[in-house]
Amino acid sequence: MMMNEAARHDADQEALILDMLDRFLAVEVQPHVHDLEYHDKYPEAIVEKMKEMGLFGCMISQEYGGLGLSARTYAKIIERISVVWMSISGIINSHLIMAMAIQRFGTDKQKADYLPRLASGELRGGVGLTEPDCGTDLQAIRTVAVRDGDEYVVNGSKMWITNSLYGNCLALLVKTDPQAQPRHKGISLFIAEKGEGYTVSKKLDKLGYRGIDTCALSFENYRVPAACLIGGVEGNGLQQILSGLELGRINVAARGLGLSQAALNEAVSYSQIRKTFGKPICEHQAIQLKLAEMATRTQSARLLVDAAAHAFDQGQRCDMEAGMAKLTATEAGFENAHEAMRIFGGYGYSREYNVERLYRDAPLLVIGEGTNELQKIIIARQLIERNRI
Repeated sequence: MMMNEAARHDADQEALILDMLDRFLAVEVQPHVHDLEYHDKYPEAIVEKMKEMGLFGCMISQEYGGLGLSARTYAKIIERISVVWMSISGIINSHLIMAMAIQRFGTDKQKADYLPRLASGELRGGVGLTEPDCGTDLQAIRTVAVRDGDEYVVNGSKMWITNSLYGNCLALLVKTDPQAQPRHKGISLFIAEKGEGYTVSKKLDKLGYRGIDTCALSFENYRVPAACLIGGVEGNGLQQILSGLELGRINVAARGLGLSQAALNEAVSYSQIRKTFGKPICEHQAIQLKLAEMATRTQSARLLVDAAAHAFDQGQRCDMEAGMAKLTATEAGFENAHEAMRIFGGYGYSREYNVERLYRDAPLLVIGEGTNELQKIIIARQLIERNRI
């Protein structure tokens, strides 16, 4: 009985949060998407409202001022946001990967000092992983941190860093021992707040995913306190951030699902309005086949995203589940955006319609948070590992 009551409470809480989110998206976001996206303008007013709603702390424990939501609820939040405008879901994603790294692996003092400020949005975080010559192979990073008394001195550069212009801190991946073998034993993760030597080199101009800040960074004799080494021990950084990327991949999968649903919604609506040869195009078999495939992709993705989020909530290793969800949902978003463009025909190529934006946003998802080719390798390796004979 108690479990049923707890489940009902969680369901009621989720329904309230999603209802509040839907109203926020309809009133505060949807009317402004076209202008903000077109001009690649940072959505300051939207971000402030997201802070007030507690979205920056949605998965941070209530002990530290967060909402303490499950990954399953979080995935639904990201899906609904992405149906309206995918870019603002990224503002939460990088932030929460950093927060979860601290919550899972940080010292008690790090948790007490940083998690309440991250939950409130006072600190808006990101993850400093990718470098100009290093993306998928994180063990190849070149940014180095050298111990100097009670501080580390950091030199190097990072690329494609979300939340780095308007945010104020990063979970920064560096090499504390460049000679270590195996290489991962020389990698550490720091809480790096903006300061002298931490420079935003340039804001990157992107095909899609506009409105959100994505930048190149440089670190020149940047000093970070030794107390900001996550967990307090060198050499654990790669494992710490890879654990966080499970949540990141669930986020990106939920974004793909949202984009897939958005493309389907647009196509279903337009196909009933547009007429050719004397009838709505939804009555033509060729269009019906496309719509059926789009709907099936979307629902398949939804089930895999939920399964991955459930595994995460259970504390299970879920790199295979997250990889499956990320692979399927982002490919669904990519394919559905393409098919929606074809259903809209020439109108889909116009900036007046949302389909054009969906078409530009979709390619990022199959590349970001680990390419889909990498996801296939992760899935296959885990498949073998879990079924040894």
